[in-house]
Amino acid sequence: MAAIYQAVHRRASSLFCRFHSTYVKKMRYLNELKEDDDFCRQAQTSGTFYLFHNLSPFLQKVGKKYLLPQLSAAEMKRILEKMKETEQWIEKSVLIGCSDEHVPHFALDLGALEKSVIESELQGSFTDLRKALFVVDVKDSPLLASAQALLRWHESHQYCSKTGQPTQKNLAGSKRVCHASGITYYPQMSPVVITLVSDGSRCLLTRQSSFPQGMYTALSGFCDLGESVEEALRREVAEEVGLEVESFQYSASQHWPFPSSCLMIACHALVGGQQTEISMNSLELEEARWFGLEEVLEGLKRDYTSSKQDDGSFLPWFPPKQAIAHKLINEWVKQQTSRPT
Repeated sequence: MAAIYQAVHRRASSLFCRFHSTYVKKMRYLNELKEDDDFCRQAQTSGTFYLFHNLSPFLQKVGKKYLLPQLSAAEMKRILEKMKETEQWIEKSVLIGCSDEHVPHFALDLGALEKSVIESELQGSFTDLRKALFVVDVKDSPLLASAQALLRWHESHQYCSKTGQPTQKNLAGSKRVCHASGITYYPQMSPVVITLVSDGSRCLLTRQSSFPQGMYTALSGFCDLGESVEEALRREVAEEVGLEVESFQYSASQHWPFPSSCLMIACHALVGGQQTEISMNSLELEEARWFGLEEVLEGLKRDYTSSKQDDGSFLPWFPPKQAIAHKLINEWVKQQTSRPT
């Protein structure tokens, strides 16, 4: 009887903790904001707003740091009234999250207004997202990426693909509806496999001609329709460098806004035997080669600026820590340094 009581008590305690979990409360609150326009409209009055201009986020430089300012609804109203902007700007914002205290966060693109005037008024600048992601605090990078991705999606899905009629977003921006056809559209991401290939003692890194000079990274490619992650990984490695994967291991995933809202699925892949000679697909890559541990360790210490040589050439360097490729490379280094000698 005591055992039954203890089991029931543990279950009740678990349910109580789950019900009062900060994370669960936060997710329930966000879901309600997405589903109830009236509730979301009320929340906007106490929410904070992140600004964009034609999909470029607004940053303020304080000392050597770049900050991502949050404006209150009252500040937004004051600034836009000063600029004689009378449209229902609050209807154009999109929900991008909330604090643990349930202060909702919204993103708003002011691309219809004069950029220099806004920058002067707020004493900051609208910055290209690629640069912004790598200069703001690491914790702010995912917020920037998801905000821009959602704003971009709304910009490109204003009409129904079946009827050609305008679609209407709900207030939170979590969906768009074509009232002519009844179709509801939801934001989507494209799955991309990013793979760090190793032969056991070396890792394979590549670069495309569009990359910053000297930068190498892991192989990556979009999953084809109907493909599993495993199939996409093996195909991409075979297509791009002519190697056959023997085994692989999942590492982590990351939303990435380039070229347009991708889910990066990061894996380690092992090739072996006699087939480690690279046969590069020159239509996809500019260079692909093996890196030993020491060269990888040196490359991790560099960035674009420090890798440049006096003769104008560049030593190898790798994506910064905000990118999941950096995580893959670091994990490989740890595997190598933890192996028994």
